[in-house]
Amino acid sequence: MHKVYYQYDPAHHLYRRVYPTYRQRVKTYIRNFIYCVLIGGVFTGIYILIANRPKVKDLQRENKELSMQYSILEKRINNAFSVLNDIQHHDDNMYRVLMGTKPADRSFQIISESDTLPSYQEFLTQSNRELIEMLKKHSQELEGQLYIQSNSFAELAELIKKNEDRLASIPAIQPLYNKNFIWQPSGYGYRIDPIYHTQKFHAGIDFAVPKKTPVYATGNGTVTWAAERGSFGNLIVIDHGYGYTTRYAHLDSFKVQKGDKVVRGQVIALSGSTGKSTGPHLHYEVLINGKNDNPANYFFKDLDADQYLELMRLADNNTKVFD
Repeated sequence: MHKVYYQYDPAHHLYRRVYPTYRQRVKTYIRNFIYCVLIGGVFTGIYILIANRPKVKDLQRENKELSMQYSILEKRINNAFSVLNDIQHHDDNMYRVLMGTKPADRSFQIISESDTLPSYQEFLTQSNRELIEMLKKHSQELEGQLYIQSNSFAELAELIKKNEDRLASIPAIQPLYNKNFIWQPSGYGYRIDPIYHTQKFHAGIDFAVPKKTPVYATGNGTVTWAAERGSFGNLIVIDHGYGYTTRYAHLDSFKVQKGDKVVRGQVIALSGSTGKSTGPHLHYEVLINGKNDNPANYFFKDLDADQYLELMRLADNNTKVFD
C-alpha cells in the first residue's frame, strides 16, 4: 500500500492530493530495490552458513585426510626411489662387474635424482592439477626404472647361466672361518711396517689367528705355488682364471701341492708365522690381471652390506700389520 500525500490549499480552504514526479518515483523504486537486495543477501548468507555447515566440516575433514595420505605417499615413493637407487648401484658396480659386462642403459630417466617429491609444506601451496601432474611424473619414472631393472636382472640371470664356472672361480669368501669377525683384520693400504717402522703399502689383509687355523680357498682354481718364498714364508698361490689370483702367506703347513685343482671352501693350509712375520697370522691377497686389489671387495658371498661396512671399519681402525 503506497503512502498518499496531501497539501493544504489556503486559497480554497481544502487539502489537495500531491502526486510525486517521475524522477521521485524512479528514486523510490531504486531505493526499495537496493533495500530488497541487501536484505535478501543477508538472509541468503545466513541460510548458507546454517545449511552448509556440515558440508564445510566434511570438506575440512576430507582435506585433512588427503593431506595425511599424501604425506604417507610422499615417504613411500621417496623410500622406493632410495631402494631402487641402491639396487641399481649394486647391479652396475658389483653384479655386472663380476659378469664382465657394461652397466645397464638407464636412459629412460625423465627426472633427475634430485627431483624428488615435494615436502608436505610445498604440497600445501600446489594446486590439484600441479599435484596430479607431479604424481603422474614420478609414478612414470618409478615404473620405467623398475621395468629397466627387471630387464637387467633377467639379462644377469642369463649371464649367470653362461658363466657358472666364472662365478665359482672368482674369490668370493673370507679365507678362514671368521664369523662375527672374531679374527680382527688389518686393512689394505699404507701402513707402518712392524719391523722397519716405515710407511709401506700393505697389499693384502692380515688376520690375527692362532697357529694351525684352517685356511680355505676362496674360489675354484689351480695351485700354481705351494712352497716357501722369501718374506712370504710358506706361500700358496692359486690361479682362478679370468684374471684372478689369490695368495695365502706365512702358513704353517700345506694341505695341497702345486698343480692341484681346488674348489671354493676347500682347506688348503694351516696358518702360521713363517717368513717376515711378527706373530701368528694369515696374510691374504687378491690380484686381478696381475695388480693387487682390496681383498675386502671379494667377500660378498659370505658378508651382507652391514657386515661388509663393519669389516671395513675394523680394518681401517686396526693399523697394526704382522709382516
